[in-house]
Amino acid sequence: MLENTRFRRKNIRLNAMNYQGRAWFFITLCCELRNPVFANGQWAERLVGCLENTATKYHFNVHAYCVMPDHFHALVEGAAPASDLLLFVRILKQASSREYSRESGAPLWQKKFYDHILRSKDSPDAVSWYIWMNPVRKGLCSQLNEYPYSGSFTGQWESKSQPQNQWIPTWKQENPGLHMNPAAPAESTTP
Repeated sequence: MLENTRFRRKNIRLNAMNYQGRAWFFITLCCELRNPVFANGQWAERLVGCLENTATKYHFNVHAYCVMPDHFHALVEGAAPASDLLLFVRILKQASSREYSRESGAPLWQKKFYDHILRSKDSPDAVSWYIWMNPVRKGLCSQLNEYPYSGSFTGQWESKSQPQNQWIPTWKQENPGLHMNPAAPAESTTP
């Protein structure tokens, strides 16, 4: 007799304690089926407003963000010992998808999200520039200041010049142990 088994999703998270406190996090949320929902500027602006409200309420500083047509990147920092990234992302996804799901009848976000906890050797400046340069790499604009759906709520990174070393997310690296790779290839089609 065959046992009735359910498909189980692989847990891609570390222990929940790793996502709490005054740490820095790079996050990527992808739209369900990579639908280009945010090609519509109205939805992109709603997401930015929701991000700002959720970050304030759940004690996160948003140093860099970029709303791409089918995904979203942010560099956030826990602003209090009780800051909880998993809760923050869950609330952000719920709040930002409520109206979209009501209007479209479809989910806005994929079930999971990508994260990278910055280590001491990771440069927040380089991560910010990786985020801000995403629309330039994808050909949506020729200079980052032309793209209306990226920025910073803290303002401290916007005046910095682009670092010499390019940061690449670990899932795009040829050598995952290396977090700063000046010779890294251009952005691929994954988030």
